[in-house]
Amino acid sequence: QVQLVESGGGSVQSGGSLRLSCVFAKYTISMYSMAWFRQAPGNEREGVAASGRDGTITYADSVKGRFTISKDNAKNTLYLQMNSLKPEDTAMYYCAANTFFLTTVQAFDVTRYNYWGQGTQVTVSS
Repeated sequence: QVQLVESGGGSVQSGGSLRLSCVFAKYTISMYSMAWFRQAPGNEREGVAASGRDGTITYADSVKGRFTISKDNAKNTLYLQMNSLKPEDTAMYYCAANTFFLTTVQAFDVTRYNYWGQGTQVTVSS
């Protein structure tokens, strides 16, 4: 059974930084398309950053220049470095995985991902 376990969330002030981690248990992360999504109360789940099987990186416009997605294949871990955080970044953040190659357009389609973590809360105060 595929397991994704997120950590690193917390509460920070506006302008602060956090690094989220997602450990991918039992399988090789390099063989999967991976992504970070977030969901705020009352909102739909939205894509934040994606790292494709072919190395393609995609960011949502709202986080470009502030967030960085990366993988450590040796540790089977996906990261999301979040800098210059804003109150509107407040949400539950989820790690997701898919066994197939995804196009840039598909990278933020929630229906394309069949494995999800339990989420980690990020709260940014003004």
